[in-house]
Amino acid sequence: MLQDLPLPLRWGVVGAVVLGLAGALTGLVVGVRVYWPTAWAAAIEVGAPATFVGFALGLVAGALVRAFHRVHQV
Repeated sequence: MLQDLPLPLRWGVVGAVVLGLAGALTGLVVGVRVYWPTAWAAAIEVGAPATFVGFALGLVAGALVRAFHRVHQV
C-alpha cells in the first residue's frame, strides 16, 4: 500500500508517523509528570503538531531524493 504512493508522499507519511508517535509519547510522559488526569490531552497537544512537522519534513526530503535521482539518472 505504501509502495503505491509517490516517493515524496511516501516519505511524508513515514515522517508523520515517526514524529507523531515520538511527539505523542513525549507529551504523554510530560503530562504524566505534570498532572496525570490530563496526560492524554498533553499527548495530543504535542503529538498533533509533531505529526504535521514530520509530514512536511518527510515531504521535502522525499522531493529532494526524487530530484537527486532524476538529476543523476541522466
